[in-house]
Amino acid sequence: MAQLLDGKKLATTMQAKMKVEVQKIKENDGTAPGLVVILVGEDAASKIYVRNKETAAGKMGIYSKVDRRAADITEKELLALIETYNQDPRFHGILVQLPLPAHIDEEKVIMAIDPKKDVDGFHPLNIGRLFAGDPLMVPCTPYGIMKLLAAYDISVAGKNAVVIGRSNIVGKPMAHLLLQENATVTITHSKTKNLPEIARQADILVAAVGVGHLVDESYVKKGAVVVDVGMNRDANNKLIGDVDFAAVEPIADFITPVPGGVGPMTITMLLYQTIKAYNMQKSGV
Repeated sequence: MAQLLDGKKLATTMQAKMKVEVQKIKENDGTAPGLVVILVGEDAASKIYVRNKETAAGKMGIYSKVDRRAADITEKELLALIETYNQDPRFHGILVQLPLPAHIDEEKVIMAIDPKKDVDGFHPLNIGRLFAGDPLMVPCTPYGIMKLLAAYDISVAGKNAVVIGRSNIVGKPMAHLLLQENATVTITHSKTKNLPEIARQADILVAAVGVGHLVDESYVKKGAVVVDVGMNRDANNKLIGDVDFAAVEPIADFITPVPGGVGPMTITMLLYQTIKAYNMQKSGV
């Protein structure tokens, strides 16, 4: 029976330490790290994510603002709004909640954010630095996964790691973070032939493909570490992961639950990088 990789527990521990750090910043500087989240439209999932981020930031003492805009905002107006926050010294982190309405080019929006304030880690400059082995701001979900593995003393060096999924948000940066820790990494995806066979070679298996319960016992070798990034809804609207937990948990040594595994770490790393951005901007980096 697998040991749970409890992201909720680790997030609580990290956030308590970060709260102390923010309090010291307030005492020493008379100000606080600031984060603005721009939410465009009425996407239900986005509204939940943003509310969770706002709540966590508030508990930690981070100066937090949600700038809500109607779905019919023009691309030009949104880019101008981002530039005002780039110039605003009260905000050290800027996050534009994705997805955006179809008439807005997400790539242009990400490019418009000052890389030093890009606490989501999606700007091409930050992605390039990650790929070059000199990370500045790192995509929060894979960053959180690395913190979770480290917290449970799971060594990555020399291990076979398989990542299912190739998105810019999770799959690709996940592979590079594992590679930097000296894992041997295979990136797979929906077009990969013999996917279960390849996945079964993994000492560390990261499922980030967005297909509910895709990964069953045929994908997992005995003793593997299984990280489930999936956030899907089943026919009963129940939240499920990409991994069939009941089928895989008896085989694996470690496994993340859904919910309570990767999700809380994503928000934690966003706030962690907001504090990092504050310290960098204060020191003129």
